[in-house]
Amino acid sequence: MQALDINGTRLYPGYLGRDAQSAVLAAVQRIFAAAPLFTPRMPKSGRPFSVRMSNCGVLGWMSDENGYRYAPAHPETGRPWPPLPEPLTALWDDVAGYAHPPEACLINFYGPEAKMGLHQDRDEADFSAPVVSLSLGDSCLFRIGGLKRGDPTRSFRLNSGDVVVLGGTARLAFHGVDRIYPETSTLFAQAGLTGGGRINLTMRRVTRPLGPDDAPSREHPAPAAAVD
Repeated sequence: MQALDINGTRLYPGYLGRDAQSAVLAAVQRIFAAAPLFTPRMPKSGRPFSVRMSNCGVLGWMSDENGYRYAPAHPETGRPWPPLPEPLTALWDDVAGYAHPPEACLINFYGPEAKMGLHQDRDEADFSAPVVSLSLGDSCLFRIGGLKRGDPTRSFRLNSGDVVVLGGTARLAFHGVDRIYPETSTLFAQAGLTGGGRINLTMRRVTRPLGPDDAPSREHPAPAAAVD
């Protein structure tokens, strides 16, 4: 599938068809059963995010009063994150253009009123690895800017099944979600989930690869520094 280039960001509209979306959603439901959604909090202030989140992979991203960081276990249950399901690793292999596997997949759940302010994904050690994002459920208005918070931005709609790749010159681009468009997808209802919403899955490589056959380890995750 040919990608669209938007300010250096690659967009694959409709990358996943309906059946493939349903298969990923079923995998996400199993992840939520093992690693329930939690509400992250802002560093220092402790103010709650408007999204809830979970993770899968050997590391998971989290935020609380102590800062942003990756951790090997769920902050509430203390259990390791579930493994990345095969459809997500296949997606990474197809579009990432990076030789090593992802170590984390952050799963954000957006209710009808949720949003995400402009931010950079910079808690990772190797910025040559992209961030690969998959949208499921209701559409959203996605905003992408430059490498500085005050740079001009461009907004476009993301629909269920769309894939976005932040890599290369756009790897550290500021980006966010301005709004959710409720009742624009029947994917969740078809799966028996009520209330609608949007799920965004973002796969990341957290640590620097050790070699060509590098494999991540739960026992020895590289620490990620907290961000003020």
